[in-house]
Amino acid sequence: MRFYDVNGGAILVDGHNVRDFNRGELRRMFGMVLQDTWLFNGSIRDNIRYGKLDATDEEIMEAAKAAHAHHFIQTLPAGYDMELNEEASNVSQGQKQLLTIARAILADPKILILDEATSSVDTRTEIQIQKAMDNLMKGRTSFIIAHRLSTIRDADRILVLKDGDIVEQAGMKNSLQKVDFTLISTIHSLKTEAVRQLPDTDTKKQIEKRDTENRYKAKPRACVGSGLCRLYYL
Repeated sequence: MRFYDVNGGAILVDGHNVRDFNRGELRRMFGMVLQDTWLFNGSIRDNIRYGKLDATDEEIMEAAKAAHAHHFIQTLPAGYDMELNEEASNVSQGQKQLLTIARAILADPKILILDEATSSVDTRTEIQIQKAMDNLMKGRTSFIIAHRLSTIRDADRILVLKDGDIVEQAGMKNSLQKVDFTLISTIHSLKTEAVRQLPDTDTKKQIEKRDTENRYKAKPRACVGSGLCRLYYL
């Protein structure tokens, strides 16, 4: 997005160097769904329409359906015309996330960035959000930053970053089978080191026990992708 220009090499979008685009033009190609949702004081309809200011009511509804948000919107008082308060605290965290995904679908960006989009929701809500994200990523280059392996199951490339450096990577799905055990081991090692630095408490013991159990439940298929998206895994 050219917040910083590279010192060497080049970044290409559809074969064109990003330096050939002005920053405004380049950034309009991107859509983002972040961990911290941003919704403003206004109707749900207007919050979704923010992704495309000239969108019709029908387009807004179709985007909400694709984001799996239409059903819960209909159950709210006034539906699409319900006013969100200043903190948007009159809808749940999962519902906020679905609304921001609907907004991104309506914007129809060429490139998508999903930054910890499911980290602050429970597992049940995560499944619903993941379905919406699958619709959002179709036909797009997508970068996903995530800690949960379930979030990256459809990735075609995984990069593990530590202290700003790439410490492990998995290639396209035909080579993932060869490296995914190393990848899982690396992730586990990073988590183990973080837990070791915690003070000795019952919570620490619970984390160590859970991570040990999860280690033996890990399966390589969690890393095998369908080629839908390109992924960065932190």
